[in-house]
Amino acid sequence: MTDKERERPDRLHDHGGCGHEGCDHDHDHDLEDDDDIFLVTDENGNELELVMVHSFDVGDKTYAVLIDRNNPEADGYIFRIEEDSEDAYLADIEDDEEWARVEAAYNRLMEDDK
Repeated sequence: MTDKERERPDRLHDHGGCGHEGCDHDHDHDLEDDDDIFLVTDENGNELELVMVHSFDVGDKTYAVLIDRNNPEADGYIFRIEEDSEDAYLADIEDDEEWARVEAAYNRLMEDDK
């Protein structure tokens, strides 16, 4: 993913859903609701329509799990939620140590959901 930030201050919390990457069960997410769609450009310039299905905290930061609206069974994406005084946006996790902490927390959450 690129460093492009997607402003969506009204869609950052209280999102349920499985959050499983590559899960093999049915999703009941309303993937047709345009209000829930984040347009994100990947490193190849392709625009993806992502839907937030889960958010969780690691330390004092909040992270969002998103899936591809057009391919909900594909692996998901995790972004850090950044907020300034007026807006919130999705930011890439570029630090390897931060990614390791987030991945471990996410995996624990998924184990707890089983």
